[in-house]
Amino acid sequence: MAKRSSLFIRIVEGKNLPAKDITGSSDPYCIVKVDHEPIIRTATVWKTLCPFWGEEYQVHLLPTFHSVAFYVMDEDALSRDDVIGKVCLTRDTLATHPKGFSGWAHLTEVDPDEEVQGEIHLRLEVVLGTRACRLRCSVLEARDLAPKDRNGASDPFVRVRYNGRTQETSIVKKSRYPRWNETFEFELEEGAAEALCVEAWDWDLVSRNDFLGKVVFNVQRLRAAQQEEGWFRLQPDQSKSRREEGNLGSLQLEVRLRDEMVLPSSCYQPLVQLLCHEVKLGTQVRGPLGEGGRVQGQYVCPPCPSKPTLKSRDLSCQDGKAPASAQGPSVPWESAPPFPMVLCGPQSEGFGFPCASCSCTSPCCLPQSPGQLILLIEETTSTECRQDVATTLLKLFLGQGLAKDFLDLLFQLELGRTSEANTLFRSNSLASKSMESFLKVAGMRYLHGVLGPIIDRVFEEKKYVELDPSKVEVKDVGCSGLHRPQTEAEVLEQSAQTLRVHLGALLSSLSRSVRACPAVVRATFRQLFRRVREHFPSAQDENVPFIAVTSFLCLRFISPAIMAPKLFHLRERHADARTSRTLLLLAKAVQNVGNMDTPASRAKEAWMEPLQPTVRQGVAQLKDFITKLVDIQEKEELDLQRALSLQAPLVKEGPLFIHRTKGKGPLMSSSFKKLHFSLTTEALSFAKTPSSKKSTLIKLAHIRAAEKVEEKSFGSSHVMQVIYTDDAGRSQTAYLQCKCVNELNQWLSALRKVSINNTGLLGSYHPGVFRGDKWSCCHQRDKTDLGCDKTRSRVTLQEWNDPLDHDLEAQLIYRHLLGVEATLREKHRQLSADPEADPVLTGPGGGRCFPPEPPFGDGGWGLPPRGPPAFQTGATLPALPSSYICLQPPRTQWPSCSRYCRTSGRPIGPAQLAPHPWSPAASWSCRHEAAPHKALSPARCWETPAHSQLFTSVPLAGVHGLGLSWAE
Repeated sequence: MAKRSSLFIRIVEGKNLPAKDITGSSDPYCIVKVDHEPIIRTATVWKTLCPFWGEEYQVHLLPTFHSVAFYVMDEDALSRDDVIGKVCLTRDTLATHPKGFSGWAHLTEVDPDEEVQGEIHLRLEVVLGTRACRLRCSVLEARDLAPKDRNGASDPFVRVRYNGRTQETSIVKKSRYPRWNETFEFELEEGAAEALCVEAWDWDLVSRNDFLGKVVFNVQRLRAAQQEEGWFRLQPDQSKSRREEGNLGSLQLEVRLRDEMVLPSSCYQPLVQLLCHEVKLGTQVRGPLGEGGRVQGQYVCPPCPSKPTLKSRDLSCQDGKAPASAQGPSVPWESAPPFPMVLCGPQSEGFGFPCASCSCTSPCCLPQSPGQLILLIEETTSTECRQDVATTLLKLFLGQGLAKDFLDLLFQLELGRTSEANTLFRSNSLASKSMESFLKVAGMRYLHGVLGPIIDRVFEEKKYVELDPSKVEVKDVGCSGLHRPQTEAEVLEQSAQTLRVHLGALLSSLSRSVRACPAVVRATFRQLFRRVREHFPSAQDENVPFIAVTSFLCLRFISPAIMAPKLFHLRERHADARTSRTLLLLAKAVQNVGNMDTPASRAKEAWMEPLQPTVRQGVAQLKDFITKLVDIQEKEELDLQRALSLQAPLVKEGPLFIHRTKGKGPLMSSSFKKLHFSLTTEALSFAKTPSSKKSTLIKLAHIRAAEKVEEKSFGSSHVMQVIYTDDAGRSQTAYLQCKCVNELNQWLSALRKVSINNTGLLGSYHPGVFRGDKWSCCHQRDKTDLGCDKTRSRVTLQEWNDPLDHDLEAQLIYRHLLGVEATLREKHRQLSADPEADPVLTGPGGGRCFPPEPPFGDGGWGLPPRGPPAFQTGATLPALPSSYICLQPPRTQWPSCSRYCRTSGRPIGPAQLAPHPWSPAASWSCRHEAAPHKALSPARCWETPAHSQLFTSVPLAGVHGLGLSWAE
């Protein structure tokens, strides 16, 4: 059992920021710090006082963190960046907002006396004396103090104050991890109420000393406890009066804290098995039955439209297993009821039919259909949390190898409630959100390969592109070679040509990428394509399956990545205004291609007409690409997955600088060499270039810690260290330099995640380097010293390629279900066959099924409660003590057949249109002569050349079906 905390952070925008540049503007960006540790840096938005970022992050933290702070900075190229203001949210504040903090927050001035961090190790004790008691305070050490000097360190000392007396420790130069081991004593006076104050300060030779934090102790409590020792968190100085909030602007944020107590895997197995069982049944039931059809669990799926007949002898259950045998005539498919189904399952499972050796053919009344649980989850999920639920479910099924089946079930549920092709997958349903998450998790590396070079070219060219005549600015494009301003027509033609080149390059890259697309993505698109084609089989809807694929691939994956490449990790910075416009126009063109160049898309923005020839050509290319993409057989899919499983999955790669030490003794120097690093689930490797041969640097199982290095060690705040053991068991350290704080934290996160289950992980480390004869951080001379700071192996950033955490995903689903427990119970009550619950069940034909009145009998038909199928089509009917009443919407035209119900040629009563006591709607009904008060409402009346069939269900022990015939 482990408690895990995570923060969802969305930095939306700022407004009314003060101008920090002489131009009357600013270049703002945000730094996010958790307990004063920088973990996120947003992109810089240039020359604005109202920046928009729209960046989202999820950070996994230790449950003991205290606060998260957002610093708005102004970037300067030649000097240190200016601090505009900050917003600080404590853990207690976030805990009071279960749904998260959301809204505008005023920026406050950054007070140096409030920028404190770190902990101090103290031992306090009350010493009894002959005359008076003495208070003894031992100042042992401190760690992670705030860097107050330009070299990234401090010169700390401690000042202890009590009852008017002040004592100080020695000064430790250039250290954020000082060790003092000094003791001070004060006389305790009876009844004295003054507190003991321990303050940490940074010594400065010229300017005043900087405050590093303090801890205050209640002496009376110490007297009662006699002794106290531990690490105490340094607090800011709250004695100053709070400054009034100035005109520093505001920041719009969304921050949500989530604490989860994750239990052992065995606790989640019933839930995981239930969800997996539901998905497996759902995908099998909705497939065809007959030759090549499938039967699984409690359900038998409907007949395949491609098969000419459905034999009722194929529709029976033996002990809740697959169909065995029954008697009855063959019914041509065209004349068969729309949803002939078989259901076997114990009533205790909530399906409404007692389990027996039976023949249960009930086309009109299905108390529960496969996929019902997934459907219930969707119905009980609010719009705000649907994306989170979809992502969690998707990851859970990915871990179980059922992602494709889960999405296939969602496709079928979505198609089942869609009648118009132009509305398919256009809403933010669970299917749409799950598919979005799936493409990001399984297809992000593929997206980078296809789209990355095109995006890089757009950023490098920085061309002015505009197709809308009302927005053309001729002055922005400069002059031509003849030193004359370009005309509007020339600008439009140049822009169209630039976009045609980019669009053509993108479509060509996409067409060549079939083999590069992950097998599971191809197989999922294959299922989607087939399901949509089966649902919309007419010739006029021939483009619908292609549009269904492009609605996800183009509209929800490629186009958003083009418009916001930073959010898809394609670029490190947001685009400037000119590049953003180019990307937007390119994304619009891709959307037109994805919509198959429909008249509606053309009419929306007529000024996109210059791109139409390229768009039409792109439609043909895209259809050909999709045809090849979905043409993957199961054997090929398995072969590709098997080949992929033999390779160590790539976790992260990119250029880093590795530290090299030259020389020995006082002349020793150090430098960093740029290499290309690759991290897999087996090792951290490097090479001179991405294509050259890789050399293993560290085996993954040997990693013991991955931590930051303090700034003063190498003059950079973006250096990390990987502590590992070599083949001989000796401890080694590799120092790697990154180019920014985001890259640093991404590499640290990746290394920590893949090594989290290693044995021998360190609990402490040295954030400095061992140079000369001592550690630069704490000045200790023992190189094997355990360390002066805590490791942070659980502090990581959420990434799209994170290893799956099965227990966490199951816990998140459980928490969601627990939150909607009342709604689920109400749904279960409605679906239950308990007469007191008064359920309303929906049959596949659109009818509504009601429980019998009075409650179920105990058989009453003179039949054994168990045994072989008791009913055969055409058999003489015994008396009916009770039955389900299945109503269909009334029809104005009934098939031209006699208005008599017959069994074995014997009429049992007239057919008549009559109101039903449970429904104001009228329905045709047959009244049994032995039970004239009971109406058996037909679920469907259909004609064949020889006869017509009618079925309804009787949920009684030993008897599960009732067949009636209309005589012509």
